[in-house]
Amino acid sequence: MKTESVAVTVPASTSNLGSGFDTLGLALNLYNRIVVTRTAGQGVRIVSALPEGDDGQAAAMVAEAAKLFFQQTRRPSFGMEVSLSGDIPIARGLGASATVRLSILAALNELTRTRWNLQQLLDLATALEHHPDNASPAVFGGFTVSGMVGKKVRCLRFPVSPRARFVTLIPAFPLSTGKARALMPDGYSKADTLHSLNRAALISAAFASGALEDLRGLFDDRVHQPYRETMIPQLPRVIRAGEKAGAIGGWLSGAGSAIICLTFQKAERIAQAMQKQLPNSEVRILTAENEGFRVETKVHPLARGSCLSG
Repeated sequence: MKTESVAVTVPASTSNLGSGFDTLGLALNLYNRIVVTRTAGQGVRIVSALPEGDDGQAAAMVAEAAKLFFQQTRRPSFGMEVSLSGDIPIARGLGASATVRLSILAALNELTRTRWNLQQLLDLATALEHHPDNASPAVFGGFTVSGMVGKKVRCLRFPVSPRARFVTLIPAFPLSTGKARALMPDGYSKADTLHSLNRAALISAAFASGALEDLRGLFDDRVHQPYRETMIPQLPRVIRAGEKAGAIGGWLSGAGSAIICLTFQKAERIAQAMQKQLPNSEVRILTAENEGFRVETKVHPLARGSCLSG
């Protein structure tokens, strides 16, 4: 059997952006790269060194994505070796799981010559992620507004100015998405519901129109951030420090623990102000990724990469 390898590079993403819970997402210029090599037999083998405790989770995600792909496409399954590398930290709310799942789907789509389109890949990735807010920007890039309409994901995508800077504070500690979701209440007051609808609509309109300065004052979320402060009590202080230093506004990225502030200027000053509130952290000044994932077919079959960030 001829050995074939495919590499897929997928951008990080920030989701929710305040009150756009499970709906709003934005791709960032931080990437993971996954190389999938077709092998004889069956099963998945992770050939890259991963941080202790992450290898089993990665293998489970890869196997689940492969199983769903073969089931939905009705292609015969085969074995594979998978090498994962990149700069997206795990369990920080930057879409690391979406990059792994989407990359497996995209690689298998190429290896089997299935030629499913981007919408079909998005539907499969969302089925694995259970919501499209990270999957959509990983697929299409830019700022995305997406949700389930019937059994399909409806996604509207808008480019983001390359001038925008997303100052991203990445704490040393991870946060469990499951635990973070469990902190949220089963219901909301009428006032908080209306506030959420208003903010999500205004944030979407600002990104869609490119009027990012009008985002000032719109990230005062009442849906998930107040409840998740118990897991990251520094959240309001970090955002206030960023805003005081000149940021347009800030939010908890996904379930956390990363915190992001948006600005057009003084990014270094904002980064320093944010990090001062949480010294045991890393800060990256990122821009929007407007292209989405990329597939590379001319790959050395024995390609290996450094491990994903832990």
